[in-house]
Amino acid sequence: MNREYSFIVPVYNRPEETRELLQSMAALKFDRGFEVVIVEDGSSRTSEEVIKEFKDHLDISYYFKDNSGPGKSRNFGMQRAKGNYFLILDSDVILPEDYLQQVDKGLNENYCDCFGGPDGAHKTFSDIQKAIDFSMTSFLTTGGIRGGKKAVNKFQPRSFNMGLSKEAFLATEGFGSIHPGEDPDLSLRLEKQNFKTCLIPKAVVFHKRRIDWEKFYNQVHKFGLTRPILNKWHKGSAKITYWFPSIFIVGFVISVLAIRLGVWWMLGLYVLYFTVLFFLASLKTKSFKIGFLAILATVIQFFGYGYGFLRSSWSMLIIKANPEEAYPGLFFKDA
Repeated sequence: MNREYSFIVPVYNRPEETRELLQSMAALKFDRGFEVVIVEDGSSRTSEEVIKEFKDHLDISYYFKDNSGPGKSRNFGMQRAKGNYFLILDSDVILPEDYLQQVDKGLNENYCDCFGGPDGAHKTFSDIQKAIDFSMTSFLTTGGIRGGKKAVNKFQPRSFNMGLSKEAFLATEGFGSIHPGEDPDLSLRLEKQNFKTCLIPKAVVFHKRRIDWEKFYNQVHKFGLTRPILNKWHKGSAKITYWFPSIFIVGFVISVLAIRLGVWWMLGLYVLYFTVLFFLASLKTKSFKIGFLAILATVIQFFGYGYGFLRSSWSMLIIKANPEEAYPGLFFKDA
């Protein structure tokens, strides 16, 4: 089957990031054409002028719509795309020049209707961005939960770097209104309809993520709130690993309280963990400063996600609350 690729990118008040992404797309090495569909999701600072800079370099379409969240904006773009295989990206990523080559090669070797690719830190990223990247991708943190090569043939792609066939999009009607969490929700619905998902390990993007600690905390806290809702919607999808960040923070509180009883070994385990994390982060990034920042990023990640997961688990499992009533901030209404 001849695959025609369409990049789908929702944008919200990020013209500078859009320019960087389009610059990387213009530099892609690929022997076939591809199109780019930019969907402006009700922004006050639009990317319209940026798009004009690339009209002569890319087959690019630009749409402006009322704000309805990234999931519905991706659906909007896919409904208007010309290709039969959609490549879904966040606006805060940069593509290496061989990205499309790796995607095409991966699908030729192991076709799937929905794939995900890894993310990494670009050399131009700030120290905080590199520390957050380490925390989000390391096997010592929740990066280990997300899965590695063992998950190649059963992987829940994330929408900052995701591929989706037109057939699968039409069958599932794409993303739902929850955000974050619209990507694992789609993956689980694809699985129910017997569409194959996979990981393409070499289809890497450079992902900036949040650029300050407060935004990072809010992001991972919402991730924690979302997971029990998805577990409620998709029976049988819950995993014990989703509890790890919550167990981490409860254990940390207990270890601090245990000091008053003269018990130090529990806190010592945490000190050992953070020491190993520091050295691995420093080794990977060649920076002791980023090693220390990676500890802070991991603490924020675990406490934000873990606390959110406990809150939402109480609401979903004990109170039996309606997700949209309990956490209306996680749901976008139709534009």
